[in-house]
Amino acid sequence: MWGETDRAALRGVAHLLPERLRQVIDIAAAAVPAAPEQRIPAPNDEAASRLSQIDHIVVLMLENRSFDHMLGYLSLPADQGGRGRTDIDGLRGPDVNFNEHGGQRYPIHHLDRTAFTGEAEDPDHSGESVDEQLSGGGQGFVENFARISEARAAKLKVPVPGPGLVMGYYNSEDLPVYDHLAAEYCVVDRWFSSVPGATWPNRLYALCGQSAGSRDDALPPIYDLPTFVRYLDEAKVDWRWYSFDPATLRAADPEYRLSHHDRFGYVDARKLSIREEVVGKLTEKGSLLDDVAAGNLAAVSWIDPRFKDLRVLAPDSNDDHPPSDVIAGQDLALTVYHALSANAASWAKTLLIITYDEHGGFYDHVSPPTAADEHPDFRRLGVRVPALLVSPLVEPGSTSTALLGMDFHFDHTAIMKTIFTRFCQVDGEIPAMTARAAAANHLGYLLRDSGPRSDVPKDSDVVKAVSDWRNTWTQARFSDPIGAAAPPHELTDFQNGFYEMARLLRQAGLPGGHP
Repeated sequence: MWGETDRAALRGVAHLLPERLRQVIDIAAAAVPAAPEQRIPAPNDEAASRLSQIDHIVVLMLENRSFDHMLGYLSLPADQGGRGRTDIDGLRGPDVNFNEHGGQRYPIHHLDRTAFTGEAEDPDHSGESVDEQLSGGGQGFVENFARISEARAAKLKVPVPGPGLVMGYYNSEDLPVYDHLAAEYCVVDRWFSSVPGATWPNRLYALCGQSAGSRDDALPPIYDLPTFVRYLDEAKVDWRWYSFDPATLRAADPEYRLSHHDRFGYVDARKLSIREEVVGKLTEKGSLLDDVAAGNLAAVSWIDPRFKDLRVLAPDSNDDHPPSDVIAGQDLALTVYHALSANAASWAKTLLIITYDEHGGFYDHVSPPTAADEHPDFRRLGVRVPALLVSPLVEPGSTSTALLGMDFHFDHTAIMKTIFTRFCQVDGEIPAMTARAAAANHLGYLLRDSGPRSDVPKDSDVVKAVSDWRNTWTQARFSDPIGAAAPPHELTDFQNGFYEMARLLRQAGLPGGHP
């Protein structure tokens, strides 16, 4: 493991190297910023005491979908494909939830497909675009999508998508796993993205409590910020980071960029290429599925989905970033949930958090509230995103608005506040990290205080729905493999950025077989 002296020496000779290698040196030898030392009193209310029931916190953060787009159907009446729930602040109907554009009304509507066709149908979510989407009390979603998608379609030489695409939503048939989890666990319908902006700034708030001063992704998305896991190491708390590709943690914090390999693992080693699998088995601990089955689940686990989307006879991305098929995201969520709930000993003390980094440009009717932050330009939260707390420690069918009211909200820094409160207390204090993290609400408010429920709800219908979807890809291998593979499509800006990040990390020295 390199020390700062080694890094400084390498930086000192970088100017002697060819230009094409300087960026690699900048990444490999980046100075490691110190973790903030400030601490604050740990929450000591009754809700915080409930966190003592948790031994394992598992986080699955997916990509680019709004709450109304994914879970808003829960409050719609049954004749509109909803569940008729009055305890969720979701969609109310096309007469209430709509945007106007070009003299035409675009109401919410059920989407008739679970996957989009390409980059032209990927709504923009830059800081500037989100400002436009939220203008007029959330009346700019269609206007923004119509303008940007038309330009993208012209560039790609594809048909222009309908402007109302961003007003579409999914329902229980499209999202069988979430429908099941929403009925049996806790829906957090007041979880907002941390930034009215793009993917990486929001993921940085989850990891670092800040976004490196921008609401847009850096190119390449490689940052030099301290992350919350520094404090887990300081407190000697066991943690692991699972992914399919180089982990997002490596892109955020130079401390973990090219080292600490024992802290990283694959989600499922069975899904690797032959080369990665061989190297991984020689150098890595078990994958997430192996660790859970063996009873080796860490105190804190973070799961990155598979971000890339290069389909060859099967969906290759399961992060839900358009144009990815949301059923692939359901498959991932079910895989994680089943692995965790199958180990009765650890499941009784496990909290699984499923959420999304940002809304991806899709409609949501709730205006984001203000937030505490050192930086004046970051004192407004981003658009509301789907969030589920899945654990025997939450009340079945509960929601955050029913438990806490509409004025009590969470953003991504709630994750680290919960982790710090549960695992990082020293003399009654926890790390402050940033003003946003210090002011965040922890998730103990959503837990029950009567201990874990003893049953794992039956989900055979959900398993069948996901299995049927998997089988369509298997059958395609024998019926029409060329048609099923589909022609190559343009990668999204996010995917291109992720590929560039991964390439640079490998060139800088991250070995193959290490995610």
